[in-house]
Amino acid sequence: MKILIIKFGALGDVIISTSIINEILNHHKKDDIYLLTTPLFENLFNNIKNLAVVSYKRHGFINLVRTIFWIRKEKFNKIYDLQSNDRSGIYCALSGVSFCAGNHPRFPYDAHPPNKYKGECHSFERLNQIIISAGINPAKPEPSLPAPPSVVSKISNWLKEKKLNQKDFIIIHAGSSNKHIQKRWPYFKELALILKKSFEIVWVGGDDDTNLNAHLTKFTGINATNNFDILDLAELGRRSKFAITNDSAPMHILSCSKIPVLGIFGPTYPRRTHALGQIQNVICPNNIIAKNDVEFKPKNISIITVNDVIGKIKKQNLI
Repeated sequence: MKILIIKFGALGDVIISTSIINEILNHHKKDDIYLLTTPLFENLFNNIKNLAVVSYKRHGFINLVRTIFWIRKEKFNKIYDLQSNDRSGIYCALSGVSFCAGNHPRFPYDAHPPNKYKGECHSFERLNQIIISAGINPAKPEPSLPAPPSVVSKISNWLKEKKLNQKDFIIIHAGSSNKHIQKRWPYFKELALILKKSFEIVWVGGDDDTNLNAHLTKFTGINATNNFDILDLAELGRRSKFAITNDSAPMHILSCSKIPVLGIFGPTYPRRTHALGQIQNVICPNNIIAKNDVEFKPKNISIITVNDVIGKIKKQNLI
């Protein structure tokens, strides 16, 4: 059989979907498996064994037509639509494929969860419901971003240059998108001045974190802003002791590193967006995670204290 998996974005959801994709691969061991994604995320999947990755731009009518023609030409037997938006629904509807599994209890999906998704649970749980409805065993919450040899070598050389030993350092992402500065916990400097007694600190981030990381590095640590792409950061994480982040993309990337990722939450709902498989490492006001959307009330992240974070680190036996 020929199987098609559809997953376009966004970054956090793409990373979460790797657990689901691995379970689909395990279920269809003797089949040819293709993944349809966008050029932006194509390289994230290229190192997954037994998965053929194809990318098409998803915006615009011409790209829509090109993608549909490709799907029809390949004559797939099954589609697992892990995106399940209007565009991917059109792909399924016009694919000519006899079996499509997706997120919504409606056409064109033959297998689907029993109710409409309203954001009431972690997106991993919802994706799991899609494959379960199609007769596949539930996936484990274990995201993965395998690194090619070039990335392994790059990180090894960087650590050597910085004179860092494996597991002797921690990673901190203190920033966030400039669109969501309310997610930024304001006491990373004070936390780092305590943690530097036990670990070297590596500050990571992108363009929006440039000024913040430059400021923090004046007090301690190594400024690695814009040094790493997604696969680089996941590999760096595998060499580190643990990571501390806000609710951000690096939190999800580092969840692929098989290390504890302590995520600090205030205005966002941790049960829905925590690092996959690591709800025990969530740090939130009063250390109480609301059971559902109705109970959750956004809070100012600044009410979380340095002692709260140190307490979580000690509780997890990381220091």
